[in-house]
Amino acid sequence: MDMEQLIFEIIASAGESRDLTYQALDNINDGKIDEAYKLIEEAEKTMNTAHNVQTKLIQSEIQGEKIDGGLLMIHAQDHMMTAIAEHQMVKRMLPIFEKLLK
Repeated sequence: MDMEQLIFEIIASAGESRDLTYQALDNINDGKIDEAYKLIEEAEKTMNTAHNVQTKLIQSEIQGEKIDGGLLMIHAQDHMMTAIAEHQMVKRMLPIFEKLLK
């Protein structure tokens, strides 16, 4: 797989994870806590895909392979870190909302 494909895999997986996280928030708003938890779990699995690709690239660089993704790679990293932060925030908020809805 070439560098651009790997970078786009990070972007796509992080984007899907972010979308699932926001779907979880929508479900919380609708009082569907169980569905929100399922979506958060699914988002985490999807984020792991992005993280695994990132780890693969880091390991390649450590082994001496030149990793050059330029601005596209920076965009992928930015996208992934934002998705991780939002996911972690919603994941931590879920139990609070669950208590409030009871």
